[in-house]
Amino acid sequence: MSRIVIIGGSGHVGSYLVPALVERGHQVVNVSRGTAKPYRPHYAWGEIENVALDRAAEEKAGRFGAKIADLRPDIVVDMISFDLSSTRHVVEALRGKVGHYLFCSSIWVYGRLFAIPSTETDPPNPIDAYGRGKAECEAWLTREAHVTGFPATCFRPGHIVGEGWNPINPIGNADPEVFSLIARGDELVLPNLGLEMVHHVHADDVARWIMCAIENRSASIGEVFNTVSEQALTLRGYAETAYRWFGKEPRIAYKPFEEWFADLGEYAESSRGHVIRSSCHSIEKSRNRLGYTPRYTSLEAVHEAVRALIASGKVVAAGADL
Repeated sequence: MSRIVIIGGSGHVGSYLVPALVERGHQVVNVSRGTAKPYRPHYAWGEIENVALDRAAEEKAGRFGAKIADLRPDIVVDMISFDLSSTRHVVEALRGKVGHYLFCSSIWVYGRLFAIPSTETDPPNPIDAYGRGKAECEAWLTREAHVTGFPATCFRPGHIVGEGWNPINPIGNADPEVFSLIARGDELVLPNLGLEMVHHVHADDVARWIMCAIENRSASIGEVFNTVSEQALTLRGYAETAYRWFGKEPRIAYKPFEEWFADLGEYAESSRGHVIRSSCHSIEKSRNRLGYTPRYTSLEAVHEAVRALIASGKVVAAGADL
């Protein structure tokens, strides 16, 4: 079994990945700032090594990469690198010392799609700093894998969802009040005809994808993979289904995008970012090369999250039985 260092292992995906790795007999080291708790309890958290490091501070001091290398990993899963300088800093310290480096990218490397579902052969076209940072890291890592042999794999999660945090809702933001509105049977306003798309993935399925990549190392090195559910959702289809979860008939209105956007308030930019990208991505490459099969559909993943939000009181749904 392998010694696996997860950088940022206490987050959404780590809450599923750490237990999965421990159950398979791997030795796991979780590197984090030490302030976050996993979203789900599991005995595995008592079986691993936790290392508290502030990545930003250690990188500024030029020590972070060396400290990761000093942990003697066979495999590194980097969940929290957001720009090329950060990624290069770790990679240079790991050259010749690690058997596999898995980089968490994002479907945000795409600012718009020209065909759906989008595949990994479509060139990235990011439209914000976050997407540009991820795209630059992907390009550099795949080049390093092909030219220097550095064993890098990149994966692009969609809108991560699961028990314990707010899912992207049918208007493209993470405001749980939208589900309370739907539960009351109130009217929801969508942009245009409601045909823009969002593409979720359950955090457990991202963890399952990482396991597939580790177990199919040779097929994954030097490659980039979409990591999403089987199908994206249109905003309209998503909203109509959510109303019916609560036993309500859909009450949906539509406005032109700019008029709709002007009414969104504090969540406007988040909605704008999701809606203009209208994400829809293929997982055929992951399926064929790695044997990846998601456990959750987009709706199943969101449904689980909404049930947890109701239980915690963040979504008000009087009398609802989801």
